[in-house]
Amino acid sequence: MGDESCLIRSTRTTLTADPKCRHPFTNTIIEVPLPEKWKGFNRDRYDGSTDPDEHMDAYTTHMSLYTSDDVVLCRVFPTSLKGATLSWFTKLSPNSFGSFATLVAKFETQFATSRPHHLTSIALVGIRQEKGESLRTFVDRFSKVAMSIRNLSPDVAMHHMLTALRLGLFADNLCMQSADSLDELRKRVAKYM
Repeated sequence: MGDESCLIRSTRTTLTADPKCRHPFTNTIIEVPLPEKWKGFNRDRYDGSTDPDEHMDAYTTHMSLYTSDDVVLCRVFPTSLKGATLSWFTKLSPNSFGSFATLVAKFETQFATSRPHHLTSIALVGIRQEKGESLRTFVDRFSKVAMSIRNLSPDVAMHHMLTALRLGLFADNLCMQSADSLDELRKRVAKYM
């Protein structure tokens, strides 16, 4: 965590908060010891200039390799920050967080303006297989856009892909027997590439 001088060692493994030191955690969080042999967060630290959701995904994925303990997730979180974000965190009011969910909500609200503009399924409407464009090139281009759309329904993706195809062997095959799922559609596309 931030300043180790803010903690008083009461036993070999338990740390208690110095009442003079400001930290945003409740005492029930700050008093819980970290797991033995804990080495800290060794990923890129978040500086507030990129997507906070992406940072939170990376943080929770990395931490899940070691623990799912809510308290440990809270205690280690400040080590994933740097610069202005760490400064923001250290200036939060005492006893602001009693759970990781509360911390996440506050963090995501604070850095919401750093989120990139997310595409919606409307972005797929303008994608069409161009004249002379190979099926492989079209599918790669379509997939790249579809993958950047959060929570895209497979049914919506399949509908847009089907309406974007040019007439040809693959489109003819789909007209004779429609695909039941996006996975089936991908398998059938692979046969025509």
